[in-house]
Amino acid sequence: MLVLNATFEPINVCSVRRAVVLLLKAKAEMLEHGEYHLHSGSSTVPRPMVIRLVSYVRVPRDTHRRKITRRAVFARDDWTCQYCGSRGNLTVDHVIPRSKGGGSTWDNIVASCAPCNRRKGDSLPNQAGMVPKSTPRTPGPNVFIQVASPTIPRAWQQYLAF
Repeated sequence: MLVLNATFEPINVCSVRRAVVLLLKAKAEMLEHGEYHLHSGSSTVPRPMVIRLVSYVRVPRDTHRRKITRRAVFARDDWTCQYCGSRGNLTVDHVIPRSKGGGSTWDNIVASCAPCNRRKGDSLPNQAGMVPKSTPRTPGPNVFIQVASPTIPRAWQQYLAF
């Protein structure tokens, strides 16, 4: 379930169970629900799809410290090789190779197909004639929501700015 802050900013994805607990404790309100219902011994409630926290939660803006994962890099780069545009056989590539002083940071790692990664090898982008189509950058928070839930339900789309 998509969790929105009190300001309608998407902050997290949680389980149905966690969403229902937040709703029952009146810490959240339901904005969108599915067609199915959840049943307990004494009540029936619609299955939440999007909830909004009642009070504002401060979210640290340290996405630059978030762990770099292959899935997050692929999601940030729209599951596309940044050199040729291919969408298959993806790996990650250090734009400036580690052997040449490049680090494992958000602004030095891009999605690359295996053939492009092999062709670039241990070369700098200008030496290989292979410059990424978009400049690598720290991803926004929506990328991590995509990673947590690769298929975005229709009910979430109006709350996410892709």
